[in-house]
Amino acid sequence: MLLVGLAYYFNYSSASTIVEDIRANRTAKQKQAIIQTNLTNYLKTVTKDGTASVSFYNLGGNSKSSDVDTKLYQEGSLETESNASDVRIAASTYKLYLAAYLMNQKSNGDFDWTEENIDGFSRMIINSENDFSENQIDKYGADKLSAFNKEQGWYPEVFQSGQSAHTTSHSLQLLLQDLESGTGAFKNSDDQTKILDMMSKQIYRNGIPTGAAEANPGTTVQDKVGFLDDTNNDAAIVTLPNGQKYILVIMTNGHNQSNLSGFPRIAEITKNIQKIVYGSDAGTKVNNYS
Repeated sequence: MLLVGLAYYFNYSSASTIVEDIRANRTAKQKQAIIQTNLTNYLKTVTKDGTASVSFYNLGGNSKSSDVDTKLYQEGSLETESNASDVRIAASTYKLYLAAYLMNQKSNGDFDWTEENIDGFSRMIINSENDFSENQIDKYGADKLSAFNKEQGWYPEVFQSGQSAHTTSHSLQLLLQDLESGTGAFKNSDDQTKILDMMSKQIYRNGIPTGAAEANPGTTVQDKVGFLDDTNNDAAIVTLPNGQKYILVIMTNGHNQSNLSGFPRIAEITKNIQKIVYGSDAGTKVNNYS
């Protein structure tokens, strides 16, 4: 009888676990559908005039989340974009592609973290200075840099001789996925950490960093901005206090922007995206945002 009782208990426990797992899956799917609808509607609204591109990719969180949240925020489950394939002026976000190329050169033994290179690289990322990046482009050539981008599956024509750098928000998202995961050109963990640390210290923080912190104080951001004429761009890896992470790329122009005046627009978009996806009422009701 004891063996029968134990068998019944374990079968009952297993069945209960399966039922709870099914319920968690169903709840997560329902919330995902609502969040994606809300996010899609919102992004259509902020990009409908053609002066913005947005790419969002959720990276998942820590294992301490509830079963529903773990399933809800599983990496890539909420990826949403608008105008993401539009080719736009990259401004200084092109320096992320250059950083990837140089890390690939380092893995081949053709680039070293000399004192001079560390200083130049840091100024390129933290202060968005141009001397180091322009020297590296002259050294390696636009054709080699573009061929490397094509090999990675990124937008292949970022660098063209005699022209401003161009890219798409989706391509920047793909690069940041490699950087965050430590894959591809960023497979050396020390180099990955070094670059992310620089990005966390970059000085132009009125875009995604400001919007993310307004949505949820304590949120941290590792990003690279770009600004040129009326172009304001920001490409970021964002970490919420609870460990949830996401990638966000926002590229903007128009609206009488100049210098850095478009970054409050980027901050507002960021704040609303973060609330839609991670806010206290995320996934509870469909909103139109028209």
